[in-house]
Amino acid sequence: MTETSTSRLDYHPLYFLAALGAGGLTVTFFLYFMFLVPHPDAPVVTAKHLLALWADGADWLRPLIILGISGMLIMAVMHVRLLVWNLLRYRRWRRSISDEQLQSGNKDVALMAIPLTLTMTINVLFAVGAATIPGLWEIAEYLFPGVLLVLILIGAVALRMYGRYLARLMVTGSFDFIGNANLGQMMPIFAFAMIAVAFAAPGAMSQNQLINAIGLFFAIFFLSLSALLGVVKLVVGVNSMFRHGLSPSASPSLWILIPILTLSGITLMRLIMGLQHGFDLEVQKPALFVLTSIILSLEILFGLLGYVVMRRLGYFRDYLHGDQYSPGAYSLICPGVAFFVFGWFWIMFGLVGNDIVTPLTPAFFVLMVPLVLVQWKSLETLLKLNRKLLRKSVQPITAHAS
Repeated sequence: MTETSTSRLDYHPLYFLAALGAGGLTVTFFLYFMFLVPHPDAPVVTAKHLLALWADGADWLRPLIILGISGMLIMAVMHVRLLVWNLLRYRRWRRSISDEQLQSGNKDVALMAIPLTLTMTINVLFAVGAATIPGLWEIAEYLFPGVLLVLILIGAVALRMYGRYLARLMVTGSFDFIGNANLGQMMPIFAFAMIAVAFAAPGAMSQNQLINAIGLFFAIFFLSLSALLGVVKLVVGVNSMFRHGLSPSASPSLWILIPILTLSGITLMRLIMGLQHGFDLEVQKPALFVLTSIILSLEILFGLLGYVVMRRLGYFRDYLHGDQYSPGAYSLICPGVAFFVFGWFWIMFGLVGNDIVTPLTPAFFVLMVPLVLVQWKSLETLLKLNRKLLRKSVQPITAHAS
């Protein structure tokens, strides 16, 4: 997308990525409990399991439980606060600009950050509720239909937004290939993948076959849509970059494939789990090693490519540590969160599930080290960007849907 200069007090929909990043970091704290606390009677760790560990576990575990719960709650509160902040300012901002201003340079694709972030809110509420509210999981089957209904509404809004955008491009032929010489146009694919993974949760965990089937169907629908559009947008974006070059402010868009790969991989894992207990599917554990290894390998490759390009263009120097301002810089958070999340899936389902690594051994903790470092760096980057971009002094920014 083309770059737009404005004042920092002006708004841009990419600020929703701040709330998205905080929501993703909420989930990272939950995953420590999910994969390290035994929960044989439920597909997810719950407050009951944490209370049992508090009562019966070693004394040194209690500070870790407090740390994990505190981190999760702090990030969840930040997510809700940033979400409300964005919704209020978006409403005023949208009334202040015309459709022509919004559509110029195909900027309206950035609006897909709204359903993307709202879907993350459902994941945040699920994680926080499961870990902190005793007895919530016992009534989960009664909650799943409501969750599916909310997701259908969000999915419908996302389809309507993108449908209007796509129809306009097809009718007018107004796609800006020079201004979109990046992967910022992958934002809708990111949103549809997020919706798919959310649908896959009740599809994987519900014991009611009807709920199970509905969740799996919509997960397959949005994952298929994400995959189809992803191939098209990836070809268009790479072709435009090779022809016109990549601007510094748009370079973080190279990392958008990392969260898309993570969400697609988790959706596939949940589909497998849902088909196992809902449709008696038999899955060989080595297949999970292959699946998770392929996805993690692609994430590492795109991560290295994006890092090299951004370093060469001076993005970290100028937009993270320097005096350049862009709400698109918040797109640095989600790739780190996504790599952390899928790293856990690779370790637990690919390695531990095939008896290659044993939990809580030296080898296990060595594998965890890079994940913890990435989580910490993502948290540090979010806080740095909040201080830089959300304070009230007026500075020029560059708004870019990367």
